[in-house]
Amino acid sequence: MSVRTAVVTGASSGIGAATARRLAEGGMRVVLTARRADRIEALAKELTAAGHNAVARPLDVTDRAAVDAFAAELRGEGEVHVLVNNAGGALGTDSVAEGDPADWRAMYEVNVLGVLNMTQALLPALTASGDGTVVMVSSTAGLDVYEGGGGYCAAKYGTHALTETLRLELCGQPVRIVEIAPGMVRTDEFALTRFRGDADKAAAVYQGVAEPLTAEDVAETIGWAVERPPHVNIDLLVVRPRAQAANRKVHRES
Repeated sequence: MSVRTAVVTGASSGIGAATARRLAEGGMRVVLTARRADRIEALAKELTAAGHNAVARPLDVTDRAAVDAFAAELRGEGEVHVLVNNAGGALGTDSVAEGDPADWRAMYEVNVLGVLNMTQALLPALTASGDGTVVMVSSTAGLDVYEGGGGYCAAKYGTHALTETLRLELCGQPVRIVEIAPGMVRTDEFALTRFRGDADKAAAVYQGVAEPLTAEDVAETIGWAVERPPHVNIDLLVVRPRAQAANRKVHRES
């Protein structure tokens, strides 16, 4: 049986890097994509040294021409079985009244149009494999809104809507559409990026929370969903730490 290939976007850090490790350790050939070439090249080297099958391909998912060229090159190398649309992110916590349209546009570009670009480009190969899986890493922000999250929530609602529509449209085709919606996940960069490098504000998000989710927790969930038998589709899986009952309902220890 040939080795199955998985493409992971946003693989330079956080959930993307952890997912690449998890899928590689599970025996898949992993194609790492992200804008930061040095990060994914180092990860590919690490995985290869450990005996796994991994290659790095620098890519900006918002650049449609680059995405199409990447997909054409990948198809020439063989079958593609899994696409993990993980690239995304949040910018700012301004109210809707005061939000910067440039931030909203940037979030929409990566969380919605980037997902669209990758999915459209690789869907023919995923379908041709006879057993394709598209994993959308969305967010609980795409299921329930909160103050200061208008732009990010709108973008992740877009991811969620795209996912559910695609599943309807592909009914009967040999492609599963899986959505993983994490809640509070502590990674090195997500909150820091959202607060534009303000380490104190980023740390305050997790203050008093004994055990927020880790990138590895989410990666394990993604790996589990991908490894289900082909007839089993995990439509939507919400994963939160025990301390978080809802987006704004979080137990914090004093």
